[in-house]
Amino acid sequence: MTDAAIVELAPEIGVRAACAAVGVAQAGYYRRHRISPAPARPAPVAHRDRLQPRALTEPERAKILEVLHSPRFVDMAPAEVWATLLDEGVYLGSISTFYRLLRRAGESKERRSQATHPASVKPELVASAPNQVWSWDITKLRGPVKWTYYYLYVILDIYSRYVVGWMLASRESAELAEVLIRQTCAKQGIGADQLTIHADRGSSMTSKPVAFLLADLGITQSHSRPHVSNDNPFSESQFKTMKYRPDFPGHFDSIEAARQHCQIFFPWYNDQHHHSGLGLHTPADIHYGTATQIRQQRGVVLTAAYHTHPERFVRKPPQPPALPASSWINPPSQTDTTTQ
Repeated sequence: MTDAAIVELAPEIGVRAACAAVGVAQAGYYRRHRISPAPARPAPVAHRDRLQPRALTEPERAKILEVLHSPRFVDMAPAEVWATLLDEGVYLGSISTFYRLLRRAGESKERRSQATHPASVKPELVASAPNQVWSWDITKLRGPVKWTYYYLYVILDIYSRYVVGWMLASRESAELAEVLIRQTCAKQGIGADQLTIHADRGSSMTSKPVAFLLADLGITQSHSRPHVSNDNPFSESQFKTMKYRPDFPGHFDSIEAARQHCQIFFPWYNDQHHHSGLGLHTPADIHYGTATQIRQQRGVVLTAAYHTHPERFVRKPPQPPALPASSWINPPSQTDTTTQ
């Protein structure tokens, strides 16, 4: 009878109050009415997967996306769409709902079809003899005061590393570059369909005067990819050699002083500098075809040294370094590195 009274009172005042009113221990009541074994608990449902009573229905979500995709609103931000609709007496959902639906559809950024630019083609150039591929660039030389620079134009043969032309000016100009290229081609006797000139994408390199000149001379034009300095490695390496020389000053007092320095440097670079990428020959040796004879003479000296003291050469008789077979800008076998 006591438990029956509790069962009758519990829906009105609760189990605890009913037990207290009847004078029965609450724990004892639960023990007598315990279900054994306890029923299995349902599997937990993640909060994001629970059906929320306040959630929009699927047709309502589709309506919002349809409005956002419409030609009228496709260029507008969701907040602006929401305000425009509200001014017209239409409420489809909150601003956060608009963003949430776009984010779920992967359209939280630009919702229109975007124009895409084709990937820049990696230049792949090879030279197996002089005057097949030239590389040219412009570097700055510091002047006597801050923010004063002189501009050094240099044209380099990538096979021989020979500086075929250079010019120092007080400004960077496509017209000056055109003059230098024209004079250098005439000095080297360049014919039509013989040469490719490679450069980066500076304003002078991509200018119309230079492009028209190269077309008139029958020269193929090549450019580096945007923001890829490794596509023009030979010119960058030559500039580094120049600026890391002990006699290179921090600045030049005048353009005449800078020009005098270049008049000393470039003959040294072409005629005296033994380049590691050329079998320790000078650029002039490779460019003018005297490297083979010089290598033979080196071989005679090394052979004599071997016969004098063969015990000093453990593995094999010494040989002079090999001459380069070719020079590449971005060889096809490599994807991210450039052989110099």
